Amino acid sequence: MTFSEHNKRSLVKAVTFRIIATTAELIITFLITHRYDITLGVVVISDIATTLLYYFHERLWNKIRWGRK
Repeated sequence: MTFSEHNKRSLVKAVTFRIIATTAELIITFLITHRYDITLGVVVISDIATTLLYYFHERLWNKIRWGRK
Protein backbone atom coordinates (compact mmCIF):
# COMPACT_ATOMS: atom_id res chain seq x y z
CA MET A 1 0.00 0.00 0.00
CA THR A 2 1.41 3.37 -0.93
CA PHE A 3 0.43 6.73 0.40
CA SER A 4 0.75 10.11 -1.21
CA GLU A 5 -1.09 13.36 -0.98
CA HIS A 6 -2.35 15.36 -3.89
CA ASN A 7 -1.04 18.88 -4.38
CA LYS A 8 -4.47 20.28 -3.50
CA ARG A 9 -4.48 18.53 -0.10
CA SER A 10 -1.01 19.87 0.70
CA LEU A 11 -2.12 23.37 -0.28
CA VAL A 12 -5.26 23.21 1.89
CA LYS A 13 -3.21 21.95 4.85
CA ALA A 14 -0.73 24.79 4.37
CA VAL A 15 -3.46 27.43 4.22
CA THR A 16 -5.36 26.18 7.27
CA PHE A 17 -2.14 25.96 9.27
CA ARG A 18 -1.25 29.51 8.26
CA ILE A 19 -4.62 30.79 9.50
CA ILE A 20 -3.83 29.43 12.95
CA ALA A 21 -0.23 30.62 12.87
CA THR A 22 -1.19 34.06 11.54
CA THR A 23 -3.58 34.63 14.40
CA ALA A 24 -0.86 33.83 16.92
CA GLU A 25 1.68 35.90 15.00
CA LEU A 26 -0.64 38.93 14.89
CA ILE A 27 -1.20 38.82 18.62
CA ILE A 28 2.46 38.32 19.52
CA THR A 29 3.77 40.96 17.09
CA PHE A 30 1.22 43.53 18.22
CA LEU A 31 2.01 42.87 21.89
CA ILE A 32 5.67 43.56 21.14
CA THR A 33 5.29 46.58 18.82
CA HIS A 34 1.95 48.11 19.84
CA ARG A 35 1.71 49.34 16.23
CA TYR A 36 -0.79 48.10 13.67
CA ASP A 37 1.27 49.16 10.62
CA ILE A 38 4.41 47.28 11.68
CA THR A 39 2.35 44.29 12.80
CA LEU A 40 0.57 43.99 9.45
CA GLY A 41 3.79 44.43 7.46
CA VAL A 42 5.65 41.77 9.41
CA VAL A 43 2.75 39.32 9.34
CA VAL A 44 1.96 39.66 5.62
CA ILE A 45 5.57 39.14 4.52
CA SER A 46 6.10 36.33 7.00
CA ASP A 47 2.89 34.54 6.03
CA ILE A 48 3.63 34.56 2.32
CA ALA A 49 7.14 33.21 2.88
CA THR A 50 6.20 30.55 5.42
CA THR A 51 3.18 29.34 3.44
CA LEU A 52 5.39 28.72 0.42
CA LEU A 53 8.06 27.06 2.55
CA TYR A 54 5.50 24.80 4.23
CA TYR A 55 3.98 23.77 0.90
CA PHE A 56 7.35 22.75 -0.56
CA HIS A 57 8.37 21.09 2.72
CA GLU A 58 5.16 19.03 2.61
CA ARG A 59 5.72 18.04 -1.02
CA LEU A 60 9.32 16.99 -0.25
CA TRP A 61 8.22 14.82 2.68
CA ASN A 62 5.69 13.21 0.38
CA LYS A 63 8.63 11.75 -1.57
CA ILE A 64 10.38 10.35 1.52
CA ARG A 65 9.41 6.77 2.38
CA TRP A 66 10.93 6.80 5.90
CA GLY A 67 8.35 6.08 8.61
CA ARG A 68 5.67 4.69 6.26
CA LYS A 69 4.37 1.16 6.23
